[in-house]
Formats: sequence, C-alpha cells, structure tokens
Amino acid sequence: MTSPAHRSFSRDTQHKVIAGVCSGLARRFGLSRTVVRAAFLISCVLPGPQFIAYLVLWVVMPRG
Repeated sequence: MTSPAHRSFSRDTQHKVIAGVCSGLARRFGLSRTVVRAAFLISCVLPGPQFIAYLVLWVVMPRG
C-alpha cells in the first residue's frame, strides 16, 4: 500500500489570479483551478460570507 501524495495547504503563487487562494485550495484537494474559481464566483451570487472567508484564507494560508 502506498501513502497518498503530500499536498500542502498553501497559496499557489505561480498560478494565482488575485491571491492564489482558489488555486491553492484546488491543489490541496486535487481539483481543477478553473472549477474552484468558478464555484467561488457562482457562490458569490448566494448570500453568505464568501468574501470574508476568502480574505481570512488569504491571511491564514502561507505562500507556497
């Protein structure tokens, strides 16, 4: 049995659009950057703290 690949919890500074939060989350969970960015944009139409969560992740996530 092999161990899973280590995926770090950090912002992606090479493929960033604003701060690299979405691309960092995509890398961490093995998803497409485009899918995560689209999901965030679609979620902005719904009521909730999406922008606050993005800002908190921007501060909390270390640079990759």
